[in-house]
Amino acid sequence: MEDQDLLAVTIGKNIMRLRRMANMTQLELAEKINYSDKSVSKWEQGNGIPDVRILIRLADLFNVSVDDLVREHDDAPVMPKRTRLLRRIIVMLLSVGLCWLVAVAAFVFGGIGLGHFHGMWLAFLYAVPASAIVVLVFSCVWHYPWVRIAAITVLVWTVLACIHLTALVCGLDLEAVPLNYIYLIGVPLQILSLIFYFPWKRLRLFHRD
Repeated sequence: MEDQDLLAVTIGKNIMRLRRMANMTQLELAEKINYSDKSVSKWEQGNGIPDVRILIRLADLFNVSVDDLVREHDDAPVMPKRTRLLRRIIVMLLSVGLCWLVAVAAFVFGGIGLGHFHGMWLAFLYAVPASAIVVLVFSCVWHYPWVRIAAITVLVWTVLACIHLTALVCGLDLEAVPLNYIYLIGVPLQILSLIFYFPWKRLRLFHRD
């Protein structure tokens, strides 16, 4: 019984916090979810718990997860999903941008140091798999399976392209060494990566009926 009372208080605090963040009154919130303002007031006071259907509607309304509504936050503001996603995209873009900044620096200073810019354009080519690695790391940390698959796909094929084009720039005799066949390595790598990173759990193939 105490656990239920504690849960009611926690949910009430979260509803009140999110409502105030959205600059809504209890009456305005009640109208959006087709409930009375008395019910909203009762929830915020911890005298009752909304049913699961209402919790889902509240989560959708405030752009948060149901988990954000039912767990304690130490009075810290709950970050909406869209804000959290936007911040993650910004962090990812800044990290990728750093890869390209390094590529530009390598192109400029490498060309100046060598006295020519022949082949220095490869720095920009190398920035592509480097960016893919950055995106792959973030997608693994943040659990974005489809971004992960896209990143590993770009990584596999651009690494092979880097090897091929670097050999061309270095003057490797492609008749003696048919480097085009290196792309065949990408086929099994691509298949294995798809099998490994594919979000099988979402298909519910292994769940019992």
